[in-house]
Amino acid sequence: MEVPGNVTREPLRRSSVSKQGADTRITEQPGFVLHSYVYRESSLVVDVFTRDYGRVALVAKGAKRPASRLRGVLQTFQPLSVGWSGKSELRTLTSAEWVGGMIPLDSSALLYGFYLNELLIRLLAREDPHQGLFEQYVRALTRLATSESAQTVLRIFELALLKETGVAADLSINAKDRRPVEPEGIYVVDPENGPRFATLEDTAPRVSGKTLLDMVSEDYSDPQTQLQSKLLMRFLLAHHLNGVPLQTRKILIDLRQL
Repeated sequence: MEVPGNVTREPLRRSSVSKQGADTRITEQPGFVLHSYVYRESSLVVDVFTRDYGRVALVAKGAKRPASRLRGVLQTFQPLSVGWSGKSELRTLTSAEWVGGMIPLDSSALLYGFYLNELLIRLLAREDPHQGLFEQYVRALTRLATSESAQTVLRIFELALLKETGVAADLSINAKDRRPVEPEGIYVVDPENGPRFATLEDTAPRVSGKTLLDMVSEDYSDPQTQLQSKLLMRFLLAHHLNGVPLQTRKILIDLRQL
């Protein structure tokens, strides 16, 4: 997948790593801010999703001070080149530069972006690298910024996240007999094992085989696929989140009711 803007036209050099004892120094690492919160009086703890190191927690010292050059840089949904050092789980941010080249999310897409961020924070372990998922995240932000169907973007990213973290089975294969899913069949998806033919006793969402195959091929043009995939992903995510609701989803539901 091509990353838009400067990240593609002039790729960042792969991060250099130097070690002195147990201390590690990382430089020029592509990343995005997922979340930040106040740390002590003038600093921030920043949760950054990086290309080669996954999620890392970094202390941005003095970032809340009016004169800090980091105040305008550590923004969500903007591609950054970051560096850090340290030997504990909470490392020190040493550099952060805006890379540019991506269209900012408008007001209607911002909440969907925060939904993606919350999924990454909740389902991705710290320092667990997923370069493919990083590319999917850039792809999702780009599509949200260009007014593509938000629901399609979310379904593609949700499934990619479960695949990259190793908890999604192959939706094109019947888990019971290992035969290809039949487009005309009616299935339920076991969160741990994958699709199987639905029975009368099943309480999980029922989906057609065509919906499962459409999801694999990222084809959400069929209204039935749109509806069934939404219910299915909601069910699978709830399982892997141990039933704890997502805050951004609750806000989206509240806004629709208003």
